[in-house]
Amino acid sequence: MSVHISAERGEIADIVLLPGDPLRAQFAAETFLSDVTCYNRVRGMLGFTGTWNGTRVSVQGTGMGIPSISIYANELLRDFECRTLIRIGSCGSLQPDVKVRDIVIAMTASTDSSHNKLRFGGNDFAPAPDYGLFASACRAAQERKLAFHAGGILSTDTFYQDDPDGWKLWAQYGVLAVEMEANALYTLAARAGARALAICTVSDSLVTREALPPADRESSFHQMIELALDAAVSG
Repeated sequence: MSVHISAERGEIADIVLLPGDPLRAQFAAETFLSDVTCYNRVRGMLGFTGTWNGTRVSVQGTGMGIPSISIYANELLRDFECRTLIRIGSCGSLQPDVKVRDIVIAMTASTDSSHNKLRFGGNDFAPAPDYGLFASACRAAQERKLAFHAGGILSTDTFYQDDPDGWKLWAQYGVLAVEMEANALYTLAARAGARALAICTVSDSLVTREALPPADRESSFHQMIELALDAAVSG
């Protein structure tokens, strides 16, 4: 048991999927896993464990942003010794060829947050995913014939930007999409010697201003969750 996760040792699997929304954690667990049990309700941040094709998998909500995911990732890695953490979330496209409903597999995660500056004494750290997970996810996406992109993303601290064109600088450097958590997840997994990956569904585009209607998100997120499960088990 930890401060924010009320599970006992052994109740959380080595493999954990991390959606930001706790209700999406419940949806993913109840839709894709068998023999599901709920191990956490602290602060409404739901966590579940079940099996997928014979492999134990947990799904833990993390909330929004780097501070929130850092709490849950730290406790999962330190207190429950989880070894594989995969973020399953949404992102906003920064490139015209990255369409709404596409999947982005994050090869790197830049950030405008100061959390790594504080950790590394003002120096830069370049967090990256586990290569085995990344390669496995890309391979599975190709085999499933999914519309996906592999490359850099931005983990931002600011959802509502004062500068409406601020994203364009990141886009000039080839950053594919923006979200709010992957950079911290990659950093914490690296420190713990664990595996991490972020897979996101494009829910909106800063280029075209198109946004995915809520009713259409479910089928798109289905593909992302199945891809994450494939990568976790075979990567």
